[in-house]
Amino acid sequence: MTWTQITGHGLPTGDWGRSGVAVAPGNHGQRVYLILEAKEKDGGLYRSDDTGATWKKATEDRRIQGYWYMSEIFADPKNPDVVYVPSQNLYRSTNGGHTFTAIKGAPGGDDYHTVWIDPTNSQRIMLGVDQGATISLNGGESWSTWYNQPTGQFYRLATDHRFPYWVYGPQQDSGTAGIASRGNNGQITERDWLPVGPGESGYTIPDPLDADVIYNAGPGGSVVRLSKITGQVRDISPAPVSFGSKYRFNWTIPLVFSPQDPHLLYLGTQFLLKTTDAGTSWQGVSPDLTRTRAAEKDSKQVLGTVLTIAPSEIKEGLIWVGTDDGNVQLTKDGGATWQNVTPTGVSEWSTVSIIESSHFDPGTAYAAVNRNSLDDLHPHIFRTGDFGKTWQETVNGIRDDDFVRVVREDPARQGLMYAGTERGVYVSFDGGDHWQSLRLNMPVVAIHDLAIEQDDLVAATYGRSFWILDDVTPLRQADARIASSGAHLFRPRTAVRVRRDENQDTPLPPEVPAGKNPPDGAILNYVLPANTAGDIQLEIYDADEKLVRSFSSVPGPKEPEETPFVAEYWIGHPQALSKAAGMHRFVWNLRDPDPRAIHAQSPYNYPIAAIVGSTPLPPQGPLVLPGKYEVRLKAGGQVFRQPLEVKMDPRVEAARNELQSSLELQLKISSLLEKNFVGYQQTKVLRGRLTELMKRPEEDPIAVAAGALDAKIAALEGEATPILETPKTSSLMVVNDTLTALMALVDGADSAPSEESFAAYRRICKGSNEALAAWQELESKDAAALN
Repeated sequence: MTWTQITGHGLPTGDWGRSGVAVAPGNHGQRVYLILEAKEKDGGLYRSDDTGATWKKATEDRRIQGYWYMSEIFADPKNPDVVYVPSQNLYRSTNGGHTFTAIKGAPGGDDYHTVWIDPTNSQRIMLGVDQGATISLNGGESWSTWYNQPTGQFYRLATDHRFPYWVYGPQQDSGTAGIASRGNNGQITERDWLPVGPGESGYTIPDPLDADVIYNAGPGGSVVRLSKITGQVRDISPAPVSFGSKYRFNWTIPLVFSPQDPHLLYLGTQFLLKTTDAGTSWQGVSPDLTRTRAAEKDSKQVLGTVLTIAPSEIKEGLIWVGTDDGNVQLTKDGGATWQNVTPTGVSEWSTVSIIESSHFDPGTAYAAVNRNSLDDLHPHIFRTGDFGKTWQETVNGIRDDDFVRVVREDPARQGLMYAGTERGVYVSFDGGDHWQSLRLNMPVVAIHDLAIEQDDLVAATYGRSFWILDDVTPLRQADARIASSGAHLFRPRTAVRVRRDENQDTPLPPEVPAGKNPPDGAILNYVLPANTAGDIQLEIYDADEKLVRSFSSVPGPKEPEETPFVAEYWIGHPQALSKAAGMHRFVWNLRDPDPRAIHAQSPYNYPIAAIVGSTPLPPQGPLVLPGKYEVRLKAGGQVFRQPLEVKMDPRVEAARNELQSSLELQLKISSLLEKNFVGYQQTKVLRGRLTELMKRPEEDPIAVAAGALDAKIAALEGEATPILETPKTSSLMVVNDTLTALMALVDGADSAPSEESFAAYRRICKGSNEALAAWQELESKDAAALN
């Protein structure tokens, strides 16, 4: 294959930037479109009608200009005069590129990157956009939503410290987002997030003194202070307008609060700025910390700026700063004096994307250095233990072509490190000397930031939104001894007593996207060696050594055979206790054992506010009380013990006697349900025998008597009662359904049951006694007469 240079002949000479080509259908490839980036007015859309021999500029429309971020063009597969140009809007020409109309796009721009047109039906169009993918089936008249795809491109993240904590971050084109790490309604839905500022790329962080106040930095130096309560946004930019400003602002402007002084907020330009009055005024605390002395002309590619700020976690006034042009600077006195401590392996225009100041030693820091813009895709993490005098590169175990964007130190275990790369997450247990993958079930995606909050590892991905690895306490406890010792039970973190789902009405259907809540209950992690002999058990004991709950690797009794009232995809089935070799995670839901009950086709037998795939068949056992517990793992003839603390939901105020009253009533309901279930199962056994007797000839006296008795038992069993009807008899099914309903009502809140709940229980007790007495009479008299 050979190539021919086609500059000239109507095309601009000299250097081109980004360009795109489209060959129109028909005419044997004579019609060719070219959009390119070039200096001054030379860029734009060109067209050739002779296979590229000569060219003419097709339009002077300033919207149709090639530039560094987007420069593509796509031809309709059926009509050579129809072309599409994706840019901040999607533009279409129907006259060979002479004029264009914007057919899709938001006022601020959506950033369209690619277009696919069905080669057999040009009415079917698919767009690739920063927010996701969208499809039209009618030539662009209407489009599908992209809000059904977890495709957020997040640059940075921050968390607050409430329960449940919120995650904040700026995302390309879709704007900022703040989202709860746990939703009250059993999952994380659109009801659990909100926009928290106007930017799309700069840091978005909560005020450490008030998590409902958010600081956000955006393109061009915009810095705002937002109230989540009122929604009001106050501009606090050090340069409210760029005209005449002396500052250079990166696309991703860093904002960081001092760990020691919650009033002290730092901001990066080419200088380090600070405010102690919530942005009303700013003061410089450094000289120019970059290698660059003049900004690039393209305002969207401003270079020579501070990109990361890392105040020491343990020494006030010690601040590390990294720049996008390859500097690492350090001050030990709050900015009065500075030292350039750049590692020798970091050259000019290396991007120091993150510096992590150690939580354990003021002289230790870690720097993630990204050199992909210099055609260097190798990972680079530098570590110092002497305030930057010397550095070591520590990337052993990270793939050689997987460059690093972020490095973080675990705040609870010295030496435990996390790194985010262009393709995933890594973990190190020895301060970065050796790394291994921690991607697990996460898709291959660029990790732009990581944070550790309340024992969770939170990741900001560029293309797959936020991800959370629940509970990293096993990583904090893991060591060589555990790896070689066979079976092991990790000490569980404190379990918070929360309710699985507080929704009281119609649930979201499966097709509506939602994030998963963290596990409900205590997360129990254990390791088993290969070929563990016998079965294994997990047992939970209370402070009085009373067995509360037991789980076994032996398969339990089959689930009820009755067909449930709802579609199967709603139902959450019990988790199996695995005995396979390796590490396992099991979740105890902090409940007593579920009482046995009738799971027939009854509307009482399933909550209206279900969660797809995770709502168990009711009734559930009651929640245990807050307090001290012990977990025991029995495996391979050994018993491993670990303490477990269960704490109250910190958002709830409830006296222990109220919780005790609720627990006692639920235990009584559970006991009555058990008795009712046993009676119901006995009726089933007898009816099975009667069915065989009724197969005799109709005139047979035994068949006649069996039929009469079967009818009596069927009436005693009863049928599911519609919700809006009042039961007319005390059948076993009515007792089951009303007890199940009462159990759910009493379990609905952390408070003492109402007096009416106790009265309802007494009424059901009376009905249950009547039903069971009737059964005993039928069994002892009518059934005995048939024997």
